[in-house]
Amino acid sequence: MASLKCVAIFVMVALALQLADAQLPGLQNLINISGSVSCSLNGSVIVNATTPTPPFPNALIDVSCGGNVISSAMTNGSGMFGITLNPLQFPLSNLLSPNCIVRVVTPLSNCSTTLPSTGSLQSPIQFIGTTVQGPINILNLAPAAFQLIGN
Repeated sequence: MASLKCVAIFVMVALALQLADAQLPGLQNLINISGSVSCSLNGSVIVNATTPTPPFPNALIDVSCGGNVISSAMTNGSGMFGITLNPLQFPLSNLLSPNCIVRVVTPLSNCSTTLPSTGSLQSPIQFIGTTVQGPINILNLAPAAFQLIGN
């Protein structure tokens, strides 16, 4: 009977350790999608411009997968945005698939009346590297290249 109790305790401890190992990577990893948007037809700074391309402040940015918005953020005064996701809810492989995009929802005409009022800037998502901050691994993603869609 004592050996049966020892086996039962051993099995319970082994299962608990496996469960902890399975959860530990998700608890120690974060996904960060960040970038910047400028007030232009492709959201980029126009190189060699006589007048620098201004940032696109207060623009609504969302991350969509399969047409479903999974998260959103606003750009700051410098046109920068950041979105943090839990990899247990949103696996990296899904985010990097052609099914997921970063989209600038706010019309370009909000930053300049010379730009279109219809369509949106959209970009596939790319992996740019990992940052380690203490026990946390941050998987850094960014828009690959914005294009005006639906104009």
